[in-house]
Amino acid sequence: MHPDFWHQRWQQQQIGFHQATPTPLLQKHWPALGVPADARVFVPLCGKSLDLAWLAGQGYRVLGVELSQIAVDAFFAEHGLVPEIEDTRYGRHHRAGGIELICGDAFGLDAELLASCSAVFDRAALIALPPAMRQRYVGELHARLPGGCRGLLITLEYPQQDRDGPPFSVPEDEVRALYAGAWDVDLLERRPILADHPGFVNGASRLDTAVFRLHRR
Repeated sequence: MHPDFWHQRWQQQQIGFHQATPTPLLQKHWPALGVPADARVFVPLCGKSLDLAWLAGQGYRVLGVELSQIAVDAFFAEHGLVPEIEDTRYGRHHRAGGIELICGDAFGLDAELLASCSAVFDRAALIALPPAMRQRYVGELHARLPGGCRGLLITLEYPQQDRDGPPFSVPEDEVRALYAGAWDVDLLERRPILADHPGFVNGASRLDTAVFRLHRR
């Protein structure tokens, strides 16, 4: 997706992907990762997600990256935080309350910056990208995360022909193919959610969400 697509979505507040509460599947499955206290957690394409605050509330140091300055500003304003701001080669850094958000291009982050990240959480990044960008996202960005990094990935699965993404359907076999070679992938849960989102895919036979545990070898 071209960056202008996401800038326009935020400018027009077309942000149906934003949730009004932290992700229940994150709260349920995060403990299974065994991420050490005070670890740094990377959240790509983070928007103004409440998951950032939830992770920080568990004692983690959170590093998010987001294209939209509107989203970054909204996150700190809605949490009553006034961030310290610094410009670097990665973008504009905002730090407050144990959370650092970089307003910039996720693909511009390098292994030096991500070396201290012990974990990664992805609820809305992989499914926001078309197939070719999904390959780049895992093959380049996730490849810069250090060995031993643990992750939680949440995806959607539905008949892709029923609608255009984003969000896109990313089935289990694609997840395993994308992460093969460098990551161990375990399916933790799959559940139908069409009844909870009747307007998401008109006439779809199904809509499932799946949760995967990742471990970088």
